[in-house]
Amino acid sequence: MTKGLVIAGMIVLLVLGGGAAVWVHSAHGFSAKAKPTWIEAELAQLSRRLALPSSKADVKNPDPATPQQLAAAGHLFATQCAVCHNTNGDGHTTMGQSMYPHVPDLRGLTQNKSDGTLFYTIRNGIRMSGMPAWSQESDPQIWGLVNLIRTFKPNPR
Repeated sequence: MTKGLVIAGMIVLLVLGGGAAVWVHSAHGFSAKAKPTWIEAELAQLSRRLALPSSKADVKNPDPATPQQLAAAGHLFATQCAVCHNTNGDGHTTMGQSMYPHVPDLRGLTQNKSDGTLFYTIRNGIRMSGMPAWSQESDPQIWGLVNLIRTFKPNPR
């Protein structure tokens, strides 16, 4: 009985080790330059969804966009965010495309995220990505960034 468990355990370890070797090979090692495998992309999305407290997802932006607020948010974005996200939010910068995962295009799927999700992401960052927590900024500043992000529109093709 014990010998059977040992053999079964060894088989499980071999299968797991083989699976890990295949994954590392298909992912081209751990380079941030390689395109993520589909499982990596799915796990990254799942971890982002799990990291957001459900109580924050439905929070609405309490600060209406004004020209003054958008101008201040534009300055903040240009000085702290554009190095990764680009001034138009497309994420096509050397820094943004060198990260894993790549910096998202704020003009695309990000527009489908709730105000609360954007606020929480900016305030708290995203672990195991390049997105830092901007905890030193005031709530009105972050809500201003949320309003600014809402102005980013995809380029027509």
